[in-house]
Amino acid sequence: MPDGVRLQKALAQRGFGSRREVESWIRAGRLTVNGQVASLGMRVRDSDQIRLDGRAVRRRAPAAQQVFVCHRSPGEPLDQYAERLPHAGGRRFIAVSPMPLHDGGLELLTSDGELAARLQRAARELTTQFSVRVHGELDETRLAMVREGRLDSGEPLAVKSCLPSGGEGSNRWYALAARGARGKDVRQIFERSGALVSRVLRTQLGPVALDRSLARGQSRRLGAQTLTELLAAAGSERLAELAPRPAPRSVRFAATAHRSSGRSRRGSRGRAARGRQR
Repeated sequence: MPDGVRLQKALAQRGFGSRREVESWIRAGRLTVNGQVASLGMRVRDSDQIRLDGRAVRRRAPAAQQVFVCHRSPGEPLDQYAERLPHAGGRRFIAVSPMPLHDGGLELLTSDGELAARLQRAARELTTQFSVRVHGELDETRLAMVREGRLDSGEPLAVKSCLPSGGEGSNRWYALAARGARGKDVRQIFERSGALVSRVLRTQLGPVALDRSLARGQSRRLGAQTLTELLAAAGSERLAELAPRPAPRSVRFAATAHRSSGRSRRGSRGRAARGRQR
């Protein structure tokens, strides 16, 4: 790489941490390049000597693009899952849009910092599905408030659906789908409706869904095809949102009528002209 790459990108690609984390090291003066304190935007080459807190940073091959899907139990730290995953060359795993500790469900972990950043951006555009357990049944007024998706900040959450999905005793489950939703956002819109929320579980993120084959506490590697679909789905959902909407029926009818009347007038003028020629 003749011109080099930015320091934070180089270390993220090699699994040392996310770009944001590496940037915090640079700001704190913890990184040096060839004996000089690193600065934001600095570019490095393979031949450069990089040190973190005085310790040499070993050169590694770029991390393979691998992602693990975890079925996390509420209250269980993600670190415990990361410790059980295969590590290569001391790389650490980064969580993508993790759920709050007291909630759980589907989690994504990757040792590729650059890929983690891409997936984090993708998560903001993807439709995410949740199972939410509340105390008691929600009436239509409260359900309407949930579907409105109003957050404490005043910003709306793009809720696509919220439907009852069973329950036992005084507990009731609701299946919610929203675009770009985080676990704490989902809990917030339910609590704003007056619901007493006891559990929020993420069940699907874009094309990646929890299935019965992945028990709680278990993890599996995400296939290359599914990873490609995950990144592609974010772009397609965003494009669908930005696509122009079809004109209302009345407008389309008026436009059709206008074109039809124009053809009729042109046809009558043509017939009149042929009549004069004869």
